[in-house]
Amino acid sequence: MSLLVRPSADADIPALAAIYAHAVIHGTASFELEPPSEAEMARRRAALLAGGYPYLVAEVGGGVAGYAYAGAYRTRPAYQTTVEDSIYVAPSRQGLGVGSALLRALIESCEAGGFRQMVAVIGDSASIGSRKLHAAHDFRLVGILQAVGCKHGRWLDSVLMQRALGEGAARPPDVR
Repeated sequence: MSLLVRPSADADIPALAAIYAHAVIHGTASFELEPPSEAEMARRRAALLAGGYPYLVAEVGGGVAGYAYAGAYRTRPAYQTTVEDSIYVAPSRQGLGVGSALLRALIESCEAGGFRQMVAVIGDSASIGSRKLHAAHDFRLVGILQAVGCKHGRWLDSVLMQRALGEGAARPPDVR
C-alpha cells in the first residue's frame, strides 16, 4: 500500500465530506448529529487554514483515505499554543496505518508551527482504536468526562488525552 500524507486541497472537499458524513451518521467520534454539506466543510477547512492550523489528507492509490487537522483547543488567548487534533479515516481504510501516518504528520506540522500541547477529545470511551492510536503517539490519558453527549440513543463519554509538542512546557511560550 502506497501512502502519501500531504496538505489538503480544495479538490479534496467531496472526499472529506463523504468520510466525515459516514463518521457522523454511523459513529461516535463526532458529536454532530447531521453531516455538514460540502460547502460547510470547505468553510470550516478555510477557517482553520486561515488561522494557521494544518489540514492534511492521506492518499492511498490516488484516492483520499483519510484526513486530519488541528484547531484551537479553546478560543481564549491563553490557550493559543494548545491545539486539538481530529482524525477521520475512510471505513475501507481503517486499521491499515492511515490514522497513524496522519497523526504523526499532524504532530510534526504542529511542532513546526510552534504549538506546545496537543489535546485529543475522543468521543465515546469505548473508542478503543482511537485511544490506542493516540497512546502509540505518546498521548497520555488525562481525564474522562462521563455521559456528556447523547447519540444513537445512548450516553457518550469524552476521553481527554494529551501530549507535549516540541519543548512542551519546558520553557515559557513564545508570544504569538
